[in-house]
This record gives sequence, structure tokens and C-alpha cells, in this order.
Amino acid sequence: MYKPWVLMSLGFLATLSSCANLIPANLPQPTPMNINLAPSSLADLEKAVNQQVNQYRASKKLPPLSVDPRITQQARIHSQNMASGKVRFSHDGFEGRAKSIAIPYQSVAENVAYNMGYSDPVRNAVEGWIKSEGHRKNMEGQFNLTGIGIAKNAKGEYYFTQLFVRSR
Repeated sequence: MYKPWVLMSLGFLATLSSCANLIPANLPQPTPMNINLAPSSLADLEKAVNQQVNQYRASKKLPPLSVDPRITQQARIHSQNMASGKVRFSHDGFEGRAKSIAIPYQSVAENVAYNMGYSDPVRNAVEGWIKSEGHRKNMEGQFNLTGIGIAKNAKGEYYFTQLFVRSR
């Protein structure tokens, strides 16, 4: 039952491999999701992303990022739009999301990811960002606020958006 699901995921990743700035190389092999486990709420997964990113920042002696609900709202909208197919998996519209945050800021950055078929989709996304130079640079940036949005579509694909903000 899982093999077609995993193969579909790998095939899709292969077609996007030319987008080096979006999909990190050397992704770990997917593990089929255990359908017997109760699914975590998306909000719990968003908290897990923040925790893992802050653990990574701590390992680099950087201060933790505080989650701001206004930023999270914009991240969730983008993830939901990607998951539904309303927009393609990309950073398209980033400037609009930044302007919609409604927080005075000095700088803003964004990481996006998607995956399917992993037992720990959060860890897969965060590890992918760490392995990607541009995404890692955002994680290590001089930011103090963040917002994280995750959406899951009917196919079981998880879409992640993390916005990083340095407030004034």
C-alpha cells in the first residue's frame, strides 16, 4: 500500500531537483507514515518546527525566535495556498506576505518546504533547511520573531512556510 505513495513522492521530488534553492540535495529516504497513530494537529507541528529551529539556533549561540501570531497568520495562508494548489510551491508573493505582517521591521526572510510520506515531516523539513545554504542562512539570521504555517492536503503532502522577522 505504501510503495506507490512513496514512489510518487520521490518522482515529484526528482522533477523539482533543478530548483536547487527550493529543494535541498541528498534528502533522506522517506519512511511510510504510520496510519495507526493519531495525527498531530498542525498547530503542534508548527510548535515543533519552532522548537527545532530554536534548538539549531542555540547550537550556533543565537537567541531563540519568538512566535508572533500576525506572522504565523501570513505563513499559514501561504502554506494553505500551496497545499490547495492555489499557488505553486515557491516564494512567489513573498513581498506581499512581508507587507501584510503589520509589524514594523528591518528585515524579513522566508523558508518553504514540502514533503510527503515521512514519519516525522517536521524533522524532514527542518533538516532539509539546514542542508540548504540559503535556508540555513535564514535560520541563522539576525531575526527575533517568526511565524510558521503548515498545511496538509488530501494527498498527504505537508507544506511548510516559516517567516523570519527582525522587528524595529
